[in-house]
Amino acid sequence: MPDLNFQVESAEPVSFAAAPLLAFKLRLTNTSADEAIHTVVLRAQIQLDVARRHYSAQEQRRLLDLFGDPERWSKTLRNMLWTHANVVVPAFTGQTLVDFPVPCTFDFNVAATKYFHGLKEGELPLIFLFSGTVFYQDHYGSLQAAPISWEKEAKFRLPVRTWHELMESYYPNNAWLSIRKDVFDRLYQYKVRCGIPTWEQTFERLLTGVEETAQP
Repeated sequence: MPDLNFQVESAEPVSFAAAPLLAFKLRLTNTSADEAIHTVVLRAQIQLDVARRHYSAQEQRRLLDLFGDPERWSKTLRNMLWTHANVVVPAFTGQTLVDFPVPCTFDFNVAATKYFHGLKEGELPLIFLFSGTVFYQDHYGSLQAAPISWEKEAKFRLPVRTWHELMESYYPNNAWLSIRKDVFDRLYQYKVRCGIPTWEQTFERLLTGVEETAQP
């Protein structure tokens, strides 16, 4: 029966996809090198191992919304679920290298987006927890199926610049903000009533008023 091991070797943005997509180079190695693997239906839960990196003072301020004051981080820094992804691996013997595509979002209502955006340099510590089914050919030539062990995992440190380059290529100098419909209606009426041509100018006018009020 196959015993697969997994290693994430690199990651790069996918150009011209319908939505932001990272392609992780994933190597699969079977301990039985001469065993023919027909296909692998592979799934992964990807977690952010947030406690396994150092945070600068600037990053601590940018992550205040997620983890609270740095004095509490010993209690608030816990592994975070980023996403789930899957891929169908074609036939191979011994080992193979495949692209493992992971969709990304720039929605700031999602905790993972806030975390990625809060980091300016260094690496993102990731844990891939694998599951799925291996279809293989036994010694008699019959097709068999076996589950992937629940304890199979791989760790990878994604360069922060890779995520920023991905988002900059899909949303150059832009950010997405989702708000309730009733709040949007009020903003839209304010924009029309004041004759403001763009949304950027609308927010700039509102922020200017707030900042002037907040000044001592």
